[in-house]
Amino acid sequence: MGELDHIVLNTTALDAGTARLEAALGVPMQPGGQHAAMGTHNTLLSLGPEDYLEVIAIDPDGTAPDQPRWYDLDRFEGPTRLCHWAVRVSDLDAALDAGPDGLGTPWSLTRGALSWRMAVPADGTLPFGGLMPALLSWESPHPAPTLQDRGVRLERLTLQSPEPDALRDAVARLTNDPRIHIEAAREPDIVAHLQTPGGPVAIGTLT
Repeated sequence: MGELDHIVLNTTALDAGTARLEAALGVPMQPGGQHAAMGTHNTLLSLGPEDYLEVIAIDPDGTAPDQPRWYDLDRFEGPTRLCHWAVRVSDLDAALDAGPDGLGTPWSLTRGALSWRMAVPADGTLPFGGLMPALLSWESPHPAPTLQDRGVRLERLTLQSPEPDALRDAVARLTNDPRIHIEAAREPDIVAHLQTPGGPVAIGTLT
């Protein structure tokens, strides 16, 4: 079974999105870097020794890939919001076989000293309206222990879906993390419930 690796907020401008999240959480983010293969860049926040939070945007100085970018960033617009989550697995190919169609094709990726394999959908979109996790396997040491611990922890990740039973079955083939909760809703949405030094904060769309 895989383990929750990180949660992902999309934003149209990295500096502005990062500042909005910092204001919501009351803690500073850390610089990440550029993803040359995807033409994106990010900032990061520790959620403990094994998982983290990422804010990601199209890098205006980057080069677009020959296919749509990951996390459906080419079509993203509007306020910064929690859009995706990722699960790390030891065997990416086996995990892709266990999951539903549409999780993507493995790419070999790097950012600085980090290296990993990650499944990237050909159209940039993940199944169940983006609610299925992105799958990856780390080939370098995990980045979470290198991030400064700001005292923020993920307590619950709520996936809201018009197909809760089917989504629950598909997710259960990949991870049994007890923090994942799936609820019925008219439209797909994701909300992260975080404990911060200032108290509990729910992160979805940052307005």
